[in-house]
Amino acid sequence: MTYFFETYGCQMNHAESASVEQTLISRGWTRAGAAEDADLVIINTCSVRITAETRVFGRLAHFTALKKKRAFTLLVMGCMAERLHEELQQRFPKVDFVVGMFERQIFIDIFQALEEKRPYISIDEKPVNEYFFAPSSYESGAFQTFVPIMNGCNNFCSYCIVPYVRGREVSRAVDEILAELDVLADKGVREITLLGQNVNSYRFYDPETEKTVNFPALLTAIVRHIEKKGSIRWVRFMSSHPKDLSDELIEVIAREELVCSFIHLPVQHGSNRILQAMNRRYTRESYLSLIGRIREKIPGVTFSTDILVGFPGETEEDVEQTIDLIKTIRFDAAYMYYYNPREGTKACSFPDQVPESVRKERLARIIKLQNSLSADLMRKRVGKTVPVLVESTSRNNPEELFGHTELGEMVVFEGKNNTGLIGNFVEAELICLRGRTFRARIKEAGTDILSR
Repeated sequence: MTYFFETYGCQMNHAESASVEQTLISRGWTRAGAAEDADLVIINTCSVRITAETRVFGRLAHFTALKKKRAFTLLVMGCMAERLHEELQQRFPKVDFVVGMFERQIFIDIFQALEEKRPYISIDEKPVNEYFFAPSSYESGAFQTFVPIMNGCNNFCSYCIVPYVRGREVSRAVDEILAELDVLADKGVREITLLGQNVNSYRFYDPETEKTVNFPALLTAIVRHIEKKGSIRWVRFMSSHPKDLSDELIEVIAREELVCSFIHLPVQHGSNRILQAMNRRYTRESYLSLIGRIREKIPGVTFSTDILVGFPGETEEDVEQTIDLIKTIRFDAAYMYYYNPREGTKACSFPDQVPESVRKERLARIIKLQNSLSADLMRKRVGKTVPVLVESTSRNNPEELFGHTELGEMVVFEGKNNTGLIGNFVEAELICLRGRTFRARIKEAGTDILSR
């Protein structure tokens, strides 16, 4: 039998899709070349932004029409399935399954029913109150992958729907995480990204040792564990909440060479008044102090961030404070978006909602500024020699190889007769910049160049 995935939203959603896909593959299913040819179509949905929901509604309308022409199973999972469970069933009665965030233990039963060509029978006693961490989010052939270590959020930022659809924070067992890393190392994975809605608030209580493991301790344990196999050489994590990025964590990043010196640290805004209304629980000044401490301890560290403009009550003065913050810190990259009201969040009912036209205009200014800063920072890296993980041949030129740096920058270089480097690290000199991609020259190749 064949399946097809469409995934919307964050890296966690992509990791969860890959986990479910691995379950299907282990049961003998194969991926269809197109959704229109699959026996099972799974749409993993996102509720964080209205644009993602709108796209999903459009796709569900498409597949509903397609079901009139041929028989296949349509399953909706993810945040929309949790938040809009009844609405999805009412608007799209041709959808066969709507599986919420805390119901995913039933996937196996659904797949088995489809394989046996019989109706799925719901079992009311099945526990649905615990988050389901599926084993291994590895995508076949990938050299980098995501490893979820916790789910949910306790912060309740006033604009964010995540706590309502993913629930409170649940941290994954340390032994389970380390066991998954062994599996990934055996499959040739070279880089992992630890995922969580608020990854550095990870806390797992081990009843055997009667000790609680926090994120710095977990990160240290992961590094010590993967050093034994030597396959995984880069460790990243996201997303971090500034209030939870401790000095202890800074020390771990500074000390451990396998942990990438590239930190995603969402600031969201530069105005204390707006940060307070967002319930972010830090100030502009404390964020700047944190950036300063990190830069002092970790030379060469780089940052990406999230910027949200157009929040209810935002004034031009607030926007200027955000612009000033961006200029002061000089982020290497940023995910920038304008505020969309999400029903069920506090900010949805706030007064002084900013008109959409104003939100878009303010966002355009922020994007223009950040793109200029990013381009300037990248130009200054031309001439440097840096480690690059070679991922594949280039899509645009089969005689070139494609990879990325520790900072996540895209790199292409001569690949003729060098395809054996795929999946390995090289030392590459960054020769020039074309758009947002470096052209580079290989100076040294080998699997152990990061050991020196």
